Amino acid sequence: MRNPKKGNVAQGLLAPRAVRSETRIWSAAETPSAVSRLLGSIGWRSRFPASNHSTGETVCRSSAAPCLYAVVFALSIGMWGCRGQSDTDSVTNGAAELTHVTLQLNWFPEVEHGGFYAALLHGFYEDEGLDVEIKPGGPNLPVIQQVDAGRVDFAVSGADRVIFGRDAGADVVALMAAMQHSPRCILVHEESGIRSLKELRDVTLAVGSGPAFYKYMAKKLPLENVQTVAYPGSIGPFLANPRFSQQAYVFSEPYLAAQKGAHPVTLMVSELGYDPYSSVLVTRGEMIQKNTDVVGQFVRASLHGWRTYLADPVRTNRFLDEINPDMEPGVLAYGVEKMAPLCLPEAMSVEEFGTMSEQRWQTLVNQLAEIELVDASQLVAAELFTTQFLERADE
Repeated sequence: MRNPKKGNVAQGLLAPRAVRSETRIWSAAETPSAVSRLLGSIGWRSRFPASNHSTGETVCRSSAAPCLYAVVFALSIGMWGCRGQSDTDSVTNGAAELTHVTLQLNWFPEVEHGGFYAALLHGFYEDEGLDVEIKPGGPNLPVIQQVDAGRVDFAVSGADRVIFGRDAGADVVALMAAMQHSPRCILVHEESGIRSLKELRDVTLAVGSGPAFYKYMAKKLPLENVQTVAYPGSIGPFLANPRFSQQAYVFSEPYLAAQKGAHPVTLMVSELGYDPYSSVLVTRGEMIQKNTDVVGQFVRASLHGWRTYLADPVRTNRFLDEINPDMEPGVLAYGVEKMAPLCLPEAMSVEEFGTMSEQRWQTLVNQLAEIELVDASQLVAAELFTTQFLERADE
C-alpha cells in the first residue's frame, strides 16, 4: 500500500523479514495472456545467483557485497539540493571490472519496481558489466531533480513527471516504459452503485495535493456533489464509510480493501483518456551522450528483468517482501496479475515491451497544457524520450 512506512524506515533501512509462501503460481489454464507470451519468450526457468538475506543489511547491489539502502531521509534531503558528480565509476568484482551505477526508485520497493529487482537478482545487470545500486524512494522524494542534478544515474518516474521536469528545464529523458497504461484508479464501494467515472457523484473523494490526474478529471467530469478531502495514505476511511472514495493503484488498494471485507470497484482514470506511461526509466541527456554504452547495457538488462519478472515473479517477490516488510501477504502476487496487462496489452508483442511513441507523449503534453500545468509551446514531444536503446536491445 502506498503509504509512508514505519519503524525501521525512519532509520533509513529496510530490513529483511521472514519469507512468506503466499505467492501465487498461475496454472496453465488461468495464466494471463500477457504472462503466457512472456513465458514463451524467455523460457520458464531462469538462473538465480546465490544471495544471502540472513544479515540485517539489505542486499541492493548486483555485485556480491551488501549495502545499506540509504541514510536517514532528513540527511538525504540536505543532499538533494547539491549538484554533484555522477555516481558512475568502475569497481572490481573478482576478475571482472564492473561499472557502478545508481537507480533511484520513486517509492518504496513494490511490484511496480519488480522488473528492476529481477534484473539485479538474476544477475542480468552484472552480465552487462554493471554494478547496480537500487535506492528506495519515499514520500515527496524529488526523483527528477536528483537525476537532473547528477546525484543518481537512472530513476523510475511517471511520464507526467518527466514532462513537468522538462517544462522546468531539467535535463531528463525517458528510456523505456514498463507500464504502457496507467495503474491509477478511483476506488468506490460496490454498494454505491457507481460503475464508471461519469457516475461519480454524492461521495467524498480523497486525493493527493495537486495531482494532475484529478485536475484532468475535474475538467472532464461533472463530479456532482463530490467533496474532495486530503488523501489519508491508507484505506482506513474507505473501510469505514460506504460513501467514501479515494485514489488508488489497481494492483494494490483494491486487494487490501477486499481482504478487509469491503467490496471495492475500481474506476480506471485511463478511461477518460488520461493515460501516462508508468514505471518509466529515465536518465539525463548528458548521460546518454557521454555514457551511451552504459545506458544501453542498463536498458537491455532492465528489459530482460521485466520480461522475466512478469513471467516468473516468485523469487523476486520474496525478496521484495523481505526488504519492504509493511506489505500485506499476497499483495505482490495479486499486483503482478493486475499489472501484467498494463505492461503488455493484448495488441503488443513481447518484442515491443517498454516501447513509447511520440503520439502518446504529445497527447499527454496537450492534456497537461489543457489543465494549465505546462506550457506546450516550450515542449517538443520527440525530445522527451528515446527508443534507440530499446531497438538495440532487440538486435
